[in-house]
Parts: sequence; C-alpha cells; structure tokens
Amino acid sequence: MVAVEPSSCPTLTKGIYAYDFGDTGQMTPLIPAHTLGHDFVPPGIHAGGLRYHAVGPIISQLLLDGIIEAQAYQQIECFEAAVMFCRTEGIIPAPEASHAIRHVIVEALNAKEEGKEKTILFNLSGHGHFDMAAYDSYFAGDLMDDSMDEAGIESALGAIEALPKPEGYTGRPLA
Repeated sequence: MVAVEPSSCPTLTKGIYAYDFGDTGQMTPLIPAHTLGHDFVPPGIHAGGLRYHAVGPIISQLLLDGIIEAQAYQQIECFEAAVMFCRTEGIIPAPEASHAIRHVIVEALNAKEEGKEKTILFNLSGHGHFDMAAYDSYFAGDLMDDSMDEAGIESALGAIEALPKPEGYTGRPLA
C-alpha cells in the first residue's frame, strides 16, 4: 500500500515521527505522528485538503511498521493524471485524489514495462466539481510545481525540538 502526498507538503516522505500539536495555536494534545512541525506553512497548492503539517497517528504507525510506503508527486504531474483520468473514466477527480491517480499511472506503466499483470486499487476520495478554478488554472498554464527544500523543512521542524519524543523517534525522515 502506498500513501501519496504532494511534494510541496511532504509530511510522510520528508517529515519526522515526533510529538506535535495538531494546530498552530498549540491548543490540542500532543499527537505522535509524522509531521513537518506545527508552524509549517506550505505553498498555496490546489489540493487544499493536503496542506496539513501532519498525518494521523494511525497512518504514521502504518508507515513506521512498514505496512505502507509513501510517495510524493508534483502538482502539475498530478493534474496531468487527473485530466487523463477524466478523459478516460468521465469523472473529474478532486485535486487531492489526483495524487493517488498519478501513482496508479506510474504503477501501471511500471507493470507494463516489466510485462507483469498487476491489480491496482486506489481510493478516489472526492470529485472535483468544486475545484474547477484549479482546473482552469492548470489549463491556462498558471499552476507551478513547488517542493519544500531541506532548509525550509529543517526550519519548520524547529518548532517541535523542545517537545517530548515518542518511542520510535528517529529525528529524521524514514523515506
């Protein structure tokens, strides 16, 4: 199983497993999770539902236990995948779901190249009917790819340095 995320908010692929607050106001209990730090502010991407600084503890534990893997993709390649999906399946996917679609395409192309038959299942988590402005931006060529550099990630992680460390804490990304 693969959890897919945007390169601009690489919580699983570049974040660390640590205790962190679930909000920037530091009002929630500390949560053991993969995080980029509660002060992390990602760039304005069109998959707003994926702009959170952390993931849930269950997803984090699945990654720690090696049950799932994580993969990050750029915004434009995800929109390309979403448009292909829409043209072939007749469903406009939400930008958040386009990341999973991108990975499905990568897996299918790899299977084809290897000459293997492969069953690929993914979760189409939402339709894009309320995201048409994002698709307009894509077709107009106004979208940009944006990845977090290591310095930006290290700076954001500074917010959690003084917090307690959970069992399994490594201080560095697993991926």
